[in-house]
Amino acid sequence: METIGMIGAGDMGSEIARVAIARGYRVVIANSRGPETLHGLVDDLGPSARAAHPAEAAALGDFVILSFPLKVAHDLPVDELAGKVVLDTNNYMVWRDGHIPVIDSGAKTVHELRQEQLPRSKVAKAFTHIQHERLLSAARPAGHAERVALAVSSDHPEAVVLVTRLYDLFGYDTVDHSPLSESWRNAPGQPAWVRAGWQGREELLRNLRQAKPAMRG
Repeated sequence: METIGMIGAGDMGSEIARVAIARGYRVVIANSRGPETLHGLVDDLGPSARAAHPAEAAALGDFVILSFPLKVAHDLPVDELAGKVVLDTNNYMVWRDGHIPVIDSGAKTVHELRQEQLPRSKVAKAFTHIQHERLLSAARPAGHAERVALAVSSDHPEAVVLVTRLYDLFGYDTVDHSPLSESWRNAPGQPAWVRAGWQGREELLRNLRQAKPAMRG
């Protein structure tokens, strides 16, 4: 049984934890306010979940999921995340995050910045264009005519392999649009993001190709 370190306990982080536990994972979950604030969530998730501080969740996870906005000045547990695959579910939202000039200019994507913050980790952009409330209901078995495809991008092939396995277990096909410099193609407002949670593989590929550089993120 693998353990997922989950840092971020909002809507998406909590829902990924819930689905992962249903698929046989253990989850160590953390937020910025301390494990004592997660008792209700952990009780709801059941005996395969426990609360921890971020550094402990990072250290205990076979891989780790970050589910919170990027901050330029960060306090990520860099040493504990070293060598690990790190899935980042964050989207860049100016109304929430403020303007980050290097992203606005198109020089870097938000996930390239996350990779720079974690230089010894293997960052993958994942779960960014499906609503948390559809994560369970939209799942379909492999080969189903209505099976949804989700995108992944990373600079590390082994991270793509891990995400592909996880997507399949959760009930989704995978479209790889690596590297991270291409991850803007399913950023908020792009066709692939607008159709979140409804696209099959071919439609997702088409929407990724139709992305507009002026809306990078």
